[in-house]
Amino acid sequence: MFTRFRLILAWLTAAAMLCTAPRAAGAQTPPGIVVASTTSTEQSGLFGHILPLFTQATGIAVKVVAVGTGQALDLGRRGDADVVFVHDRVAEDRFVADGWGIDRRDVMYNDFVLIGPKSDPAAVAQSKTLPDALRRIAATHALFISRGDKSGTHAAELRAWKQAELDPVAEGRGKWYREIGAGMGQALNTAAALDAYTLSDRGTWLAFKNRSDLRIVLQGDKALFNPYGVMLVNPARHPQVKAAQGRAFIDWLTAPAGQQAIASYKIGGEPVFFPDAKPR
Repeated sequence: MFTRFRLILAWLTAAAMLCTAPRAAGAQTPPGIVVASTTSTEQSGLFGHILPLFTQATGIAVKVVAVGTGQALDLGRRGDADVVFVHDRVAEDRFVADGWGIDRRDVMYNDFVLIGPKSDPAAVAQSKTLPDALRRIAATHALFISRGDKSGTHAAELRAWKQAELDPVAEGRGKWYREIGAGMGQALNTAAALDAYTLSDRGTWLAFKNRSDLRIVLQGDKALFNPYGVMLVNPARHPQVKAAQGRAFIDWLTAPAGQQAIASYKIGGEPVFFPDAKPR
């Protein structure tokens, strides 16, 4: 009986060792990284286009956490991402200066567009600049939907209100100025439902299907320029960061292969982003 018990115990021990033993090299899960990025890169469909190309070229899987730029940078500060890919240059430079990120690089750009009802109750289409358009909206108390989520788009909107010398939060919160604390797609859906104005990145607008009575009412102002940058979360601050794989993603994104992948992504034949990486 005792001998039989020892045989069973030995079999259970061997089985446990097999379960916990490392897999053979050919069966290992491919290395993966977490990229904290914006809703504009995700909702525009860009990642769905470029990430399979990157994974095919490198074998590195990418999980994207798509949030506002402010939240993406917070993920980097906490070490919950390996790479941050966002669009708020002021916040990006601060992130690097504070030691949370390293090796920031330009990647691409597109532009913001001011969206509004076809009826254009604030006569925004007569404006030449974004600050002037916002002054018209405030003067007429036309409904404006703000993302209110500390995203790159929200930051650009707030800078434009400041240039217009207006404080929409103090003057119109809860009345004509509505902050929804959500991503670009939800902001556009809300604007469509309420016949309101909102600031959008062009990529998400091009991909947006539920336009209802909305159209672009202002574009082309230099204040609407929208550059994107990428950086590695500092492994000196967070040793768990997959630095080698993260650098591989950044290198690919800013090299000819990644830049061509970005340039080739179009919606309805129209380019969504324009590659802008500088030679290294």
